[in-house]
Amino acid sequence: MSRVDVTDGLGQHATMRVVLISAAAALGGFLFGFDTAVINGAVDAIRGGFTLDAAQTGFAVSCALLGSALGAWYAGMLANRFGRVRTMQVAAVLLVASALGSGLVTGVWDLILWRLVGGIGVGVASVIAPTYIAEVAPARIRGRLGSMQQLAIVLGIFTALLSDFWLAGTAGGAAHTLWLGLAAWRWMFLVASLPALIYGCVVLAVPESPRHLVAKGRLAEARVVLQQVLNMHNDSALDKKLQDIEDSLRSEHRPRLSDLRGGAAGLLPVVWIGILLSVFQQFVGINVIFYYSSTLWHSVGFSEADSFKITVLTSIVNVLVTLVAISLVDKLGRKPLLAIGSAGMALTLATMAWCFSQATGSGAALSLPGAVGIVALVAANAYVVFFGVSWGPVVWVLLGEMFPNRIRATALAVAAAAQWLANFAITVSFPSLAQVGLTFAYGLYASFALLSLLFVLYAVRETKGVELEDMQA
Repeated sequence: MSRVDVTDGLGQHATMRVVLISAAAALGGFLFGFDTAVINGAVDAIRGGFTLDAAQTGFAVSCALLGSALGAWYAGMLANRFGRVRTMQVAAVLLVASALGSGLVTGVWDLILWRLVGGIGVGVASVIAPTYIAEVAPARIRGRLGSMQQLAIVLGIFTALLSDFWLAGTAGGAAHTLWLGLAAWRWMFLVASLPALIYGCVVLAVPESPRHLVAKGRLAEARVVLQQVLNMHNDSALDKKLQDIEDSLRSEHRPRLSDLRGGAAGLLPVVWIGILLSVFQQFVGINVIFYYSSTLWHSVGFSEADSFKITVLTSIVNVLVTLVAISLVDKLGRKPLLAIGSAGMALTLATMAWCFSQATGSGAALSLPGAVGIVALVAANAYVVFFGVSWGPVVWVLLGEMFPNRIRATALAVAAAAQWLANFAITVSFPSLAQVGLTFAYGLYASFALLSLLFVLYAVRETKGVELEDMQA
């Protein structure tokens, strides 16, 4: 068996195969990032082309997130019934259809419809990728492999924004005609069909999760997959691993939502922690940067071209710090990274709120005076650094591993659905909040960042190095 030097400090190795199949599953994260961020470069053109007000613009941008919540909600049930791999294939089909439909719309309502379809695909992918990776990854490197999901997301965001920038630049503007008589903003959606097709083909080659196979009684197949991904050839060790999985999965009924009930608050404490991790990840306002940044910087005095450049630069920063997070998550642990990120985000968001309080003018004439614009740019990118090294990748790692085997897919689906609903709430409200004032908007996000720090310190437990079979509800 060929190997790759992915080590944990003890000199242990993971096989090349587990790295490759984790990367293949994480391509769903790439589509997650691409599909949600591609709207960034099209916002102004859609608003002008369909004469939308602030509330309508916010819904057109964020409607895909409602579909994502729906897809995330049902993804766990689909994965438990049909398997992780088959569910990934369903996500790919939905994303291809959405990309083509969104690029060929004739009005805002059919755009909303196709964005909802794509959102369902994104929601499914957002649940299945971390679930699958956590279930095939050895515990010693599970954090790094789980972080591939976030790396794929930020690469998808970067590729979408770079694509938007290039297409708009080639056409002379997002609203200008490019090829085949179609406006550049339409091509921004159409090109998303290519990575979706690639994803659909790649996941055909990955094996089913060994834990799903055990749950379905397919022990011989599970044994083969465990040999491949853990590079285990000792029969007694394999028997012990299979027995551990069977013990953790043993129950009298199939996984269902009622399994999540318990405790005084109606749900198991670990489920509430997963939901709150998801909500705080969005309530700090990160997707305002990735969905509206071009419009935001344009609104405070930067040209359209410079606004696109700033947005692409920010996405590059996000990719780089995610690589840093991957190198740290299995060394420092999940909880310390979350705490550092929360503190840094609270500080940088407060700085951005102060910067926008110094703005002069209003509407299209709004601008940041003197060096304040530079301070705002630095603070925005520092905010992305703190998010990218902590809450971006670590939340997905935790959601993939923190739940007991018996409820993992279902609990992760509930947490991911909560994340998408929180994402929707933040995204749809930002245009209206911005009309109230950017100082108020970023001050609100800074408050949530501070609350997330308290939550991490008092509620989140460390899962570094813990076997999935040892996770307790």
